[in-house]
Amino acid sequence: MLTGTIINTLTVVAGSLVGLIIKWGVGRAAQRPAEKAGSGIGQRLQTLIMQGVALCVMYIGISGSLEGSNTLVTIISMAVGAVIGELLDLDRRMQQLGEWVQKKTARLVKGGDGASVSEGFVTATLLFCVGAMAIVGALENGLTGNYDTLKAKSVLDGISSIVFASSLGIGVTFSAVGVFLYQGAISLLASFLSPLLSEVVIAEMTCMGSLLITALSFNMLGITKIKVMNLVPAIFLPIILCQVM
Repeated sequence: MLTGTIINTLTVVAGSLVGLIIKWGVGRAAQRPAEKAGSGIGQRLQTLIMQGVALCVMYIGISGSLEGSNTLVTIISMAVGAVIGELLDLDRRMQQLGEWVQKKTARLVKGGDGASVSEGFVTATLLFCVGAMAIVGALENGLTGNYDTLKAKSVLDGISSIVFASSLGIGVTFSAVGVFLYQGAISLLASFLSPLLSEVVIAEMTCMGSLLITALSFNMLGITKIKVMNLVPAIFLPIILCQVM
């Protein structure tokens, strides 16, 4: 029942580790000439990579947001989700979790390299969890035992985790926990959730999640400081709203 989710989780971990090795290698290579020339080449390279990744994240977000077709559901979900998220203060809780993990992994993230653990964790978790493949694949795995969709998603996530870990750091690795819990819960609850998650609902959930991904890209570029985690409840509200609208 959880085979596909376990495979997906392991590919995210493996891809993240490869990305961290690449990040370490690029940093070392860029640092040597920078030390001799007295310039910040390494830092400029990391900044440029981060900006390039942010643009890719923006593209993913904009593409996915076009999946939705009911503007009213989107607006209400975002507004009500913001209220719920602000009351729960999810952003602060996630930051505290990120700071705790960062302290525990201080030896693995020496020197601070431009991206916090929580930033990498939140960005990667949303990217890997809000798409239609995550929901449909987990449902398929839970109901039939077939995990072909999640195998395909695993390949995509593995490649993506290499790219994101090479710029956002070790926080991307911890997103594997989010993938396991999210998809695992859907698989285990598949028989109950299946009647509620129609194609329309999945499309609206994908739209909401993709809007949050777009907001993440703005944060990564330094354009805004949106508390994206406080908007996360909006992703799940279409499950209710699509039943009555």
